[in-house]
Amino acid sequence: PGVVTIGYILMWYALNVGFNLLNKSIFKYFPFPWTVSTVHVIVGLVYCIGMYVIGLRDASFGRVITKKEFGAILGPASMHAIGHVAANLSFAAVAISLTHTVKTLEPAFNVVLSQLILGQSTPLPAVLSLIPIMVGVGLASAGELSFNWMGFSTAMFSNLTFGFRAVWSKMAMSKTLSSTAVYAYTTLVSVVICTPLALIMEGGALKAGAEAAIAKVGAQQFWGDLFMVGLLYHLYNQFAFNTLQRVSPVSHGVCNVVKRIAIIFSSVLFFNQVMTTQAMVGTCIAIAGTYLYTEASKKPAAPKAA
Repeated sequence: PGVVTIGYILMWYALNVGFNLLNKSIFKYFPFPWTVSTVHVIVGLVYCIGMYVIGLRDASFGRVITKKEFGAILGPASMHAIGHVAANLSFAAVAISLTHTVKTLEPAFNVVLSQLILGQSTPLPAVLSLIPIMVGVGLASAGELSFNWMGFSTAMFSNLTFGFRAVWSKMAMSKTLSSTAVYAYTTLVSVVICTPLALIMEGGALKAGAEAAIAKVGAQQFWGDLFMVGLLYHLYNQFAFNTLQRVSPVSHGVCNVVKRIAIIFSSVLFFNQVMTTQAMVGTCIAIAGTYLYTEASKKPAAPKAA
């Protein structure tokens, strides 16, 4: 089981790095985050339906769920959809490195929500180790050349919604409903939520925006990029949900942070991004805080006195 979990985590990381680089590249010539967010989940839904139709049900919906199961999935699925859009609004507004540095705060949200919803407490050393993460995020944000409040606030909001998603998804999983099925139905709900929002927010300018994008990069690359980014998005989230089924919500948050380290530095290299000294120091402090948090979370609680 440990080897399988590590394998899921590594695939999750690799697919996520690829997704982030392609996603940001698309925003450079097609700055429509509401629409692109919707494309992500539509491609994922098509993938799930395709797997189901050809008989690979274990790689899709699995089975028809009950009304009770749908009720358990609806909450986290809604948070997933809203958090997904919020994250993409941030990606479109600021550098990838800033969005993911802000999102290193996700364990803080998971700690609070795990306590409030699941009743799972976190050791005090782990809670205290969140302080350098917060300090690092503050320094990195203040020193980032691309900083704006739209990018920062939407990244913070996605932390909250994804925290709810992680905790509630853990509650929704059971021995009869796999993590793959949970995410397939989450994708279905996300399409229902994201599609009308995209039409409301960007529908009026969408035709002209698509024509401008095609004029820049060509129709083949435009449609190919949208399909591929949607596929990468679905697959990386699928592996993330598979991982969540095997670890606690807080540990899942820590895995998220380690993943962001890889994304931050790969994006800096890929886009030849200039980071100020303050932004670099803040990012490193946040990463160091993440290491301390991970180590503190591994330590077992002290045994009770006899």
